[in-house]
Amino acid sequence: MRLFSDDLKQGEEIALVFAERGAGGRNILPQLGWDEVPAEAKSLALTCWDPDAPMEGGFWHWLALDIPVSTTGTVQGTPLPTGSVELQNDYGYRGYGGPNPPHGQVHRYIFTVWALDVAHLEVPADAKPAAVEELLKAHALASATLTPVFTSTI
Repeated sequence: MRLFSDDLKQGEEIALVFAERGAGGRNILPQLGWDEVPAEAKSLALTCWDPDAPMEGGFWHWLALDIPVSTTGTVQGTPLPTGSVELQNDYGYRGYGGPNPPHGQVHRYIFTVWALDVAHLEVPADAKPAAVEELLKAHALASATLTPVFTSTI
């Protein structure tokens, strides 16, 4: 399985437009694409996690589940396909929340696409992102990552 993007490059700086508003960005979801999804996959999931955040367990910027397996990517700034579910991120709202690290710090943002063995991932309404990650790992047939970086100047 592969994850790629016109907007994000491995190890390179994320453009400000994709950063959270508090970092001076517009919080726009970047374009992502994937291929080589296992034939037995029943749904997909997307996550974005900052392992460098100064808090236990890092910071979850995005958790999207139940994405139809026929989906081959996201379109910059547009909603996910019907039936997809976006969970609450660590900012406290549902959907994508862009980078916003402390001033002067460089953080990694691990975007992951997951191919799952279930069409619907049963997630309790109050589930914490780390618990959702464990469910994703338990149901993953394959996954792929893309890890750009962001440096806050605000």
